[in-house]
Amino acid sequence: MSGSWKKYVLWFAQEHVDFRQSEIASLMRLWNIQMNTTANHNPERPFWVVEMQNDDAARKLASRSMSLRCIFELWAHSGQGLQCFHKQLQQYIESNHHSLAVHFETEKSFKITVETYNKHFTQDEKVAKIETMQYLPVTGPVNLKNPDVHFWYIEFWGMDPMQVPEQPHEVLFGRWVADGKRDMINEISLKKRKFIGNTSMDPQLSLLMANQALVRGGDLVFDPFAGSGSLLVAAAKFGAYVLGADIDYMIVHGKSKPTRVNQKVREKDESIYANLQQYGCGGLFVDVLIADFSRSIWSENIVLDSIITDPPYGIREATERIEFKTKRKTTVMTEDAVHYPSTSPYQLCQMYKDLLQFSARHLKLGGRLVCWFPVLKKDYESNILPRHKCLQLVANSEQPLSGYSSRRLLTYEKILGNTDEEDAFEMPVTVVENFRQRYFTELAVDNGTRKERRLAMREVGRKEAIERGKQQQPDGKWRLPKEQPDA
Repeated sequence: MSGSWKKYVLWFAQEHVDFRQSEIASLMRLWNIQMNTTANHNPERPFWVVEMQNDDAARKLASRSMSLRCIFELWAHSGQGLQCFHKQLQQYIESNHHSLAVHFETEKSFKITVETYNKHFTQDEKVAKIETMQYLPVTGPVNLKNPDVHFWYIEFWGMDPMQVPEQPHEVLFGRWVADGKRDMINEISLKKRKFIGNTSMDPQLSLLMANQALVRGGDLVFDPFAGSGSLLVAAAKFGAYVLGADIDYMIVHGKSKPTRVNQKVREKDESIYANLQQYGCGGLFVDVLIADFSRSIWSENIVLDSIITDPPYGIREATERIEFKTKRKTTVMTEDAVHYPSTSPYQLCQMYKDLLQFSARHLKLGGRLVCWFPVLKKDYESNILPRHKCLQLVANSEQPLSGYSSRRLLTYEKILGNTDEEDAFEMPVTVVENFRQRYFTELAVDNGTRKERRLAMREVGRKEAIERGKQQQPDGKWRLPKEQPDA
């Protein structure tokens, strides 16, 4: 252990696993926290054993994290069986008696939570685990709702649900320090949100993006493809002033077709601003403008702290830009006629070039761009990602969408002042060329006919049943050899 640093366990929720490392690294940067990981560190496991300076650092880290369930101070950690674990825990308590005495005072209530990973325990089995720790010098009353001291006991039974071992791989015990901020995910749930659209971002992902953008209170955050404003809501929840733009007049003004089931028409007060008011962030709303991102309307002097956005890919929302015509048809247009500008496809390569160049021009030094980038899995290599000389790619996480496609959350940090060099932007055009067409071609190939899909699913089920040791019975059902059908 480094000096007087303590060991802690970061206990994660088992979702969006690929985003953990990027979020934790961003929060360490945001709060200026130093943290060391152990030699056998595996970011895909549900817990990390780390070293931090004190409980305050742990609480700061948890105060913004969407990935963390909780953090607890590690007292014992054994990968050599339960007997070795209990011996280690007893030795820790005895050798640190004076510093731990404050947690075992008579007037302090306590609770022990038993958690498992990759194995289910009944309530009786959990109680039995607690009773094996009779040597804990707790003297206060039990309080299951709001204890003064909360202990955690965890058994880790590996990562493969098909091969659960006879004994746990690792056993951990410690004192709870802080919960993550996952309650905010439910707080801004789309189910209760006033105004949503077809592509409203999942609350957890939008908050993860805000964390990776290092959003702080008082920052100015911009979303050039705002849509229904989900990313603006996330940034505002962390105290930032939010500014957005979108080419779609109907969505910006809350007049698009409703996306909720059984809702025929939108309510009059549905808008991005109404969402921010709903969450107590109305005072942080700057504006959302109707604008074509390919033709910038912004002053050269505007400086942004962060840009977080989800550009359209042409799948659920069209990629459009305003098309300017050099010649006007006199038979169609008159001086007093209402003009509806024509649109043309906004090619993905050009869109990301505009996005990175805009970020290089308007982000402050150290400011971050966080955006999604769609890929077909067979095409993906690190060199296909868009790059700019002024922006450093600091994080790259994948969210699988199907068996053949995914999208990657890219985080860039501005490291140089803006340059007008033509070769400042790099990206292979062929990879994103005709992405929409290639996406639906792959979809048709992947899906096949209904009969083919049914046969494929049946084959997958058969293989899984065999792996579990089941046998097909005369009635067609798959059962373990000892199982018998009910009479």
